Formats: sequence, C-alpha cells, structure tokens
Amino acid sequence: MDLQRALESGRLTKAELAVFVSGITSMGLEILAVRIVAPQFGSHIYTVGGLLTVFLAALSLGYWQGGKLAKTASNRQMTWILLATAVYIAVVIYASDMLLYYTATIPLGPRYAALPSIIILFGPPTYLLGFISPYAAELSAKEGVGEASGHVYALGTIGSILGAGATTYLLIPSFAIDEIGLLFGLILVGTALVLSLPRPSKAVAITLVVVTLVLFTASSSAALGLDPRGEVVHQTQTPHQQLEVIDNDNVRTMYLDGARHSARDLEDPDRHVFAYTRYFHLAMLLQDEPESVDRVLFIGGGGYTGPQDFEERYDVTIDVVEIDGEVTRAAETYFGLEQSDSLQAHEHDGRQFLYETDHTYDVIVLDAFKRDQVPFQLTTVEFMTLVDKRLSDDGVVLANVVSAPEGSASEFYRAQYATMDKVFGEVYSFKTSSTPAVQNVQVIATKDETRLSARDLEARNEAGHIETDLSKEIDNALEQPATDDVPVLRDDQAAVDALLDPMLGQQYVIEETESSGSVGETNSSSSDRTEEGYIRVPEIDTQR
Repeated sequence: MDLQRALESGRLTKAELAVFVSGITSMGLEILAVRIVAPQFGSHIYTVGGLLTVFLAALSLGYWQGGKLAKTASNRQMTWILLATAVYIAVVIYASDMLLYYTATIPLGPRYAALPSIIILFGPPTYLLGFISPYAAELSAKEGVGEASGHVYALGTIGSILGAGATTYLLIPSFAIDEIGLLFGLILVGTALVLSLPRPSKAVAITLVVVTLVLFTASSSAALGLDPRGEVVHQTQTPHQQLEVIDNDNVRTMYLDGARHSARDLEDPDRHVFAYTRYFHLAMLLQDEPESVDRVLFIGGGGYTGPQDFEERYDVTIDVVEIDGEVTRAAETYFGLEQSDSLQAHEHDGRQFLYETDHTYDVIVLDAFKRDQVPFQLTTVEFMTLVDKRLSDDGVVLANVVSAPEGSASEFYRAQYATMDKVFGEVYSFKTSSTPAVQNVQVIATKDETRLSARDLEARNEAGHIETDLSKEIDNALEQPATDDVPVLRDDQAAVDALLDPMLGQQYVIEETESSGSVGETNSSSSDRTEEGYIRVPEIDTQR
C-alpha cells in the first residue's frame, strides 16, 4: 500500500527515484547491448546468453559490494555513482565499435568470443548501478529490513519493466544506438541533479556540466567517426536489425546486423558485385522456355540488386517480399530501386505472403537467409510444400543458403537439400567459391523430375538459352550431397540453430566479380583471384 500511495501521489523520495531510474537504465542497457554486440559477434544463443550472464554477474557483485558499504550511504554518494555510470555510458557510445573490433581478435573459442567485449563495455556500468538498491534500502524510511528491501526492489523491478518495454518497443525502432545511449546518460545526470538539490555543491555542479558535455561530445563524435569499412552514408536501427549503407571507393554496400547483404558498383550499376547474384539466373536457365516466364517472386529484398537485374534482363513481373520496410526505403534511396508495374515491393513475412497471394510464379528466389540468422519457417517441408503450390507446372525455386559445401559446416546446406528433395522432382546445387569455406551455396529445385546434367546446362548456355553467360557458374555444380546424417526440416522440428552451430568460427567468403576497369583498380592481390575470374573477399569474421 505504501508503494501504491507513493506512485499515485508521484512523491518518491530521492533514494526511491534513484532505484527506479537505475532499474530503467540497467534493463534498457541490457536490451540495447544486443544491438551493439550482435553486428560484431552475431545474435545467436551464445551472444545473448553471454550478455545475460555478464549483466546478472555485474549486478550481483554491485549488490554485494553496495550492501557491505551501505552503512555510510547517502544521497551524495548515489549522486557520484550515477554520474560515474553516465561517464561510462559516454565511453560505450564513443568507443564501442573500436572495442568490439579489437576484442574480436582475442583467441577464444567461438562460443566465448563475445564475452571480453561484453564484460568491458557493460560490466562496469551495471556493477555501479548495482550499488543503488542496497544504498536506497539503507536510506529508506521504512521500518524493518524486510519492508525496506521489498519496497526498494519492487521499485527497481518496475523501473526495469519500463526500461525493457520502452527500449524494445519505442526507442530502438525510432532512434540510433548512440542517441539512445545519450538519452540514458542524460537521465542519469538529471537524476543526479535531483539527488543533489536543493543546494548542489560546487564540485557536483561542475561535474554535472562536464558529464553532460562529455555525453554530447561522445555522441556527436561517434556519429561523425571514421569506419574502417568506408564512408557511412546511412545508418539506422530498424525494428528487425541494424541497417548501414557504406561507400568504399565506387562500391556501395548494405550491411544488415554488420554482415554484407547487397552491393552496387556506383560507376557500373550492371555489374554483379557479389558473384552469387549471377547464380540467380540459373533458375531461368533451368526453364525449358525462359521466354514464357511471366512472374517472379523474390523473398528477401536487401538492396534489391537481384530483382532489379531480373527486371532489366527479362520481360517479367516481379514481386519482392521484404519484411523490413526500412530496408526497402534504403534500397530506394541508395540502390536505385524504382517500383513500377513490373517490380513491386511488399512489406510482409515471406511465408505469410505465399499463404495469402493468389498469384502463381514461374520462379521463386529465397534470399532471406543470413549467416547466423535463418528464419526457420522458410526452410521446412511445410514451407516448401507451400512454395510448390505457388509454382507453375514448370516452376523453379532457388534458395540462397549460407553454408559450407562440404565438411562439418555443411550440415545446414545438406539439410536444406534433403528438405527440398522431399518435395520437388529434382534438386541441384552450386557452390559460389572454389574454397571449402562457408559461402553462398545455391540450392535449386524443379517440379520436373527429368534431371539435366552439367553437359545439358552447358549446351543450353552455349545456345544462348538466356542472354547471361553462366559457363563459370555451371562449372561450380556440386554432386548430390550425402544427407543420411542430417534431418529433413519440419515446422515442429527445424533445428536450424544446431545446424548453423558448426559454422561458428569458420571463415565466410563472398566472391566478388572484377570491375569493368583494370585489374589495378581492385583492392585484391593476385592471390585473391580465382580461376573463374572472381575476386575472393572473406567476410570479416565478426561472428567468429
């Protein structure tokens, strides 16, 4: 009842206010930490589990130490703790990218790779905030230790609920990470000011001003900071992921959660910067009559380089399903996307779109998979059965699968192959790099049960079956993989995370085509060029 009356009247004591704000800030930082760390290390269970472990350990240590020192607690001491936490948040705002980059080089196993950066970035501020609750309990006017403790921790928990909800549903979809960090820092500074009223000391007053300036400086410096990948043209947090557009010389790249997703040559827009996008045309080569193809569906848009290429080369109508509307808007602004009668974007979940559409498609391209983030609902037998229903009689489906073509890291590719083989007449697969590394493996299925050999595909290619020359791509055809040791993926048993686990710590290679300029215009050494004429560019191993 005391807590209810305090909240209803809006009259919290200074100590109670500090507890409430510390709850907001600690949980808000915990939610925000996922977005800060995921682009470097991925958002798999080991990253999320590591964050939870570090936050809980730091809070526990703060509670313990704060309890030991609580006998000397005062509002003034809490003022300094809040200001110290605000300063460390400024460090997180300014230096998180650099700290993530350098801690990623520490030789730890892939499961533990994110822990050093999590400890350095979020351990100290969470530890400091842990002092507030035992200090506030000591300063509470409640009678008895039990009543004081219950009152304080109830307020802290209410603050945590508010911090988690506001950060998840309001702040992250609307503001950049640096702006949210600045907001948390200013909340701590404002609370410190309230605790020091009515007459803050000269030292406190000066510190309040200095910390505020430090927060704004860190935020503005981070926003204008140099990125080793190139010039940051656009950066935002969407409800689904971190989105960045970065220019490096003449190549513009879209990064989603820190991973390269699409690229465009600003001087030669027709160039396939990422070689794997050329393989999408194999779906047309497998058509008996490609000129009769009428409608194409892409699930996953990114920079819309694939759909735009199809629109330019074929007389077809293209639907693109992209679940993140911010990605589509970035493609329109920075990658030349122009929607028209022949190319329409739909902000929707891919599977739900297929359920609801009345259209039949001749080609469906599944390009929604990332290295460590695979929407399992787009991998299963049930989904492939739905795809089969939405394909024309001679339809073709292509899945751009990030996996290794062989070895232990090939489990996801082989499971996806086995799943598609369960539904369709024939399944083909093509590697996009001559290395055994994790790469973009193209898995293509047809309703037709007549299998075309590599020689058949070469004959079609030489005869100009389609305008794009795919001789190099055909050479990368894979033999049918062994699938006895991998599961067929089902809605009730799609263990995608377990299949992706062997890829942790593996190098991810994205082949790039050479630019139309001279070889000297590229940044790759001769040892990085493949026999196919591609440039081998390893994805920075951010997810270890």
